[in-house]
Amino acid sequence: MPLHWTVDSKERLVIAIAEGAVTRAEVENYLTVMNGAGTLSYRKLFDCSRSDTAMTAEDMLAIGVQIRARHAVVGTLGPLAIVVPPDKSELISRVLGILAAAERPMRVFFDTEPARRWIESQPK
Repeated sequence: MPLHWTVDSKERLVIAIAEGAVTRAEVENYLTVMNGAGTLSYRKLFDCSRSDTAMTAEDMLAIGVQIRARHAVVGTLGPLAIVVPPDKSELISRVLGILAAAERPMRVFFDTEPARRWIESQPK
Protein backbone atom coordinates (compact mmCIF):
# COMPACT_ATOMS: atom_id res chain seq x y z
CA MET A 1 0.00 0.00 0.00
CA PRO A 2 1.54 3.32 -1.02
CA LEU A 3 -0.18 5.27 1.79
CA HIS A 4 1.33 4.79 5.25
CA TRP A 5 0.57 6.65 8.46
CA THR A 6 1.72 6.88 12.03
CA VAL A 7 -0.46 8.12 14.87
CA ASP A 8 1.31 9.45 17.95
CA SER A 9 -1.42 9.95 20.54
CA LYS A 10 0.99 11.40 23.12
CA GLU A 11 2.10 14.11 20.68
CA ARG A 12 -1.37 14.37 19.11
CA LEU A 13 0.28 14.05 15.70
CA VAL A 14 -0.53 12.06 12.56
CA ILE A 15 2.09 11.69 9.85
CA ALA A 16 0.85 10.22 6.56
CA ILE A 17 3.22 9.52 3.70
CA ALA A 18 2.05 8.71 0.20
CA GLU A 19 4.54 6.95 -2.05
CA GLY A 20 3.90 5.72 -5.55
CA ALA A 21 0.46 5.48 -7.10
CA VAL A 22 -2.20 6.24 -4.49
CA THR A 23 -5.77 5.20 -5.19
CA ARG A 24 -9.08 6.68 -4.16
CA ALA A 25 -9.80 3.56 -2.09
CA GLU A 26 -6.57 4.03 -0.12
CA VAL A 27 -7.37 7.66 0.66
CA GLU A 28 -10.93 6.74 1.65
CA ASN A 29 -9.56 4.00 3.92
CA TYR A 30 -7.18 6.51 5.54
CA LEU A 31 -10.06 8.93 6.16
CA THR A 32 -12.20 6.17 7.68
CA VAL A 33 -9.39 5.02 9.99
CA MET A 34 -8.54 8.57 11.10
CA ASN A 35 -12.19 9.27 11.82
CA GLY A 36 -12.56 6.03 13.79
CA ALA A 37 -9.36 6.67 15.74
CA GLY A 38 -10.58 10.08 16.86
CA THR A 39 -7.63 11.96 15.36
CA LEU A 40 -9.46 14.80 13.61
CA SER A 41 -8.30 17.27 16.28
CA TYR A 42 -4.67 16.08 16.02
CA ARG A 43 -1.95 17.93 14.12
CA LYS A 44 -1.45 16.30 10.71
CA LEU A 45 1.35 16.17 8.18
CA PHE A 46 0.23 14.67 4.86
CA ASP A 47 3.27 14.20 2.63
CA CYS A 48 2.48 13.52 -1.03
CA SER A 49 5.86 14.67 -2.34
CA ARG A 50 6.79 11.17 -3.57
CA SER A 51 3.38 10.12 -4.77
CA ASP A 52 1.49 9.85 -7.98
CA THR A 53 -2.08 8.97 -8.72
CA ALA A 54 -4.38 7.87 -11.48
CA MET A 55 -7.32 9.49 -9.70
CA THR A 56 -9.50 11.71 -11.80
CA ALA A 57 -10.71 15.18 -10.88
CA GLU A 58 -14.04 13.53 -10.02
CA ASP A 59 -12.29 11.13 -7.63
CA MET A 60 -10.56 14.05 -5.95
CA LEU A 61 -13.83 15.93 -5.65
CA ALA A 62 -15.52 12.88 -4.09
CA ILE A 63 -12.72 12.69 -1.52
CA GLY A 64 -13.16 16.40 -0.85
CA VAL A 65 -16.88 15.90 -0.24
CA GLN A 66 -16.12 13.15 2.28
CA ILE A 67 -13.62 15.38 4.06
CA ARG A 68 -16.09 18.26 4.17
CA ALA A 69 -18.78 15.98 5.63
CA ARG A 70 -16.40 15.04 8.46
CA HIS A 71 -15.64 18.70 9.11
CA ALA A 72 -19.33 19.39 9.57
CA VAL A 73 -19.63 17.00 12.54
CA VAL A 74 -16.33 17.66 14.32
CA GLY A 75 -15.73 20.42 16.83
CA THR A 76 -12.08 21.41 16.58
CA LEU A 77 -9.87 20.34 13.69
CA GLY A 78 -6.13 20.10 14.18
CA PRO A 79 -3.55 21.98 12.12
CA LEU A 80 -2.75 20.50 8.72
CA ALA A 81 0.45 20.64 6.66
CA ILE A 82 0.24 19.18 3.16
CA VAL A 83 3.27 18.55 0.97
CA VAL A 84 2.42 18.30 -2.73
CA PRO A 85 4.58 17.93 -5.80
CA PRO A 86 4.29 21.14 -7.83
CA ASP A 87 3.06 19.24 -10.89
CA LYS A 88 0.05 17.86 -8.94
CA SER A 89 -1.17 21.09 -7.35
CA GLU A 90 -3.75 21.74 -10.07
CA LEU A 91 -5.23 18.23 -9.73
CA ILE A 92 -5.73 18.56 -5.99
CA SER A 93 -6.72 22.22 -5.98
CA ARG A 94 -10.41 21.44 -5.30
CA VAL A 95 -9.56 19.26 -2.32
CA LEU A 96 -7.17 21.93 -1.04
CA GLY A 97 -9.98 24.47 -1.32
CA ILE A 98 -12.30 22.24 0.70
CA LEU A 99 -9.60 21.67 3.32
CA ALA A 100 -8.88 25.39 3.51
CA ALA A 101 -12.53 26.16 4.24
CA ALA A 102 -12.25 24.47 7.65
CA GLU A 103 -11.45 26.62 10.66
CA ARG A 104 -7.91 25.48 11.48
CA PRO A 105 -4.33 26.40 10.67
CA MET A 106 -3.34 24.95 7.30
CA ARG A 107 -0.39 25.39 4.98
CA VAL A 108 0.63 23.82 1.68
CA PHE A 109 4.30 23.07 1.07
CA PHE A 110 6.39 21.79 -1.82
CA ASP A 111 9.14 20.42 0.48
CA THR A 112 8.82 18.07 3.47
CA GLU A 113 11.24 19.62 5.96
CA PRO A 114 9.57 23.06 6.19
CA ALA A 115 6.21 21.28 6.52
CA ARG A 116 7.53 19.13 9.36
CA ARG A 117 8.99 22.14 11.19
CA TRP A 118 5.74 24.07 10.82
CA ILE A 119 3.43 21.26 12.00
CA GLU A 120 5.68 20.52 14.97
CA SER A 121 5.53 24.20 15.96
CA GLN A 122 1.74 24.07 16.17
CA PRO A 123 0.07 23.59 19.57
CA LYS A 124 -0.87 20.05 20.52
